[in-house]
Amino acid sequence: MPLFQYKAVSSAGEVNEGVMDAASQGAVIERLQSMNLIPIRAAELAGNANAVVGQNAPKAASLFSRSTVSQPDLGNMTRELATLLRAGLPLDRSFEILINLAEKKPVADLLTEIRNEVRGGASLSKALDKHRDIFSRFYINMVKAGEVGGALGNVLQRLADHMERAKELKDSVVSAMIYPSILVVVSFLSVAILVIFVVPQFKQIFEQSGKALPLATAIVLSTGTFLRANWPIILGIILFTLWLVSRSLSNPVSRARWDAKFLRWPLMGGLIARIEMARFSRSLGTLLQNGVPLLTGLAILKDTLGNAVFRNAVEIISRDLKEGRGMSKPMLEANVFPKMAVQMIAVGEETGKLDEMLFQVADVYDREVASAIKRAMALIQPIMIVVLAVLIGGIIMSILVAMFDMMDVPI
Repeated sequence: MPLFQYKAVSSAGEVNEGVMDAASQGAVIERLQSMNLIPIRAAELAGNANAVVGQNAPKAASLFSRSTVSQPDLGNMTRELATLLRAGLPLDRSFEILINLAEKKPVADLLTEIRNEVRGGASLSKALDKHRDIFSRFYINMVKAGEVGGALGNVLQRLADHMERAKELKDSVVSAMIYPSILVVVSFLSVAILVIFVVPQFKQIFEQSGKALPLATAIVLSTGTFLRANWPIILGIILFTLWLVSRSLSNPVSRARWDAKFLRWPLMGGLIARIEMARFSRSLGTLLQNGVPLLTGLAILKDTLGNAVFRNAVEIISRDLKEGRGMSKPMLEANVFPKMAVQMIAVGEETGKLDEMLFQVADVYDREVASAIKRAMALIQPIMIVVLAVLIGGIIMSILVAMFDMMDVPI
């Protein structure tokens, strides 16, 4: 049986560490619970995966570890705090345990500062509010709702689940973009090396033959000569263009125009709309489920959306909601949200189960995002491969045609 290294907490708040042989991580957790211990982490010694109860454990600090608290660190901390609070431990003692368990100094320092604030009489939400660079407005208001409702442990558990689902959605998009990005870079470098370094080597040979070059060969040779002579200027123009685009995206007015254009792009526009719809639905559903009023939830939600068009639409919905028009009708008039999602939300409003319907919408669009990514990759990858093959094949053929012509070999 594999060996698992575990960390657990007793009802008195004492930290227990050790090694246990078991068939699986679940078996370790069950055995610890039967010993009246609260399992915090269970990691298989033989493998590389450091598994936390319900989530991956934070990695040990290293020379290359980040000096700030990352989102995975925050997710782990939230889930562990929820586990301890739901087991009945006081908030102060829970933080003390988490500080001892922290494997990164920035995480331990953050937990220590929050614990000190709580000990000084501040509520947890107020203590978190002093670290806005780490905790979002969404996170803080969720904690505040848990404090008001007296169910902080359950709210933190839901918050950890929400963060995990949001991370899964983001990771699926990032993972899908890795291969096309590598393919674009490789394609660009391959063509650049061929045109700048390989093709110009044939120029002297063709000039010595004294024969007129075919048009395609002349174009390729001229392009290679130009790029080889002016590559610093071209590189500077590219970098300057990227800087201009980056600066434009950092400007709110320009970013809004870019976001509107992105939504109109084929394939990409539909994918962005689905991602924002899934994020909107799950975030708002989580807020409503934990007792945050709808208007407050919409105000908080604006910070979680990445597209300015959707943020503006949420602002309009909030204004119309204050006038008593409901939520689904303004969403439909905004002409941004998918109609199917709006219809489902309308049903949720009518039945008084808006939070449940929002979670269903989020699940639907999570699946839609995964499906859209697969379709996009199935289309983009072969197109890019064909384009690369045509470019490289065209360059090679232009050289071969000139060589055959120079040697009077019929084609």
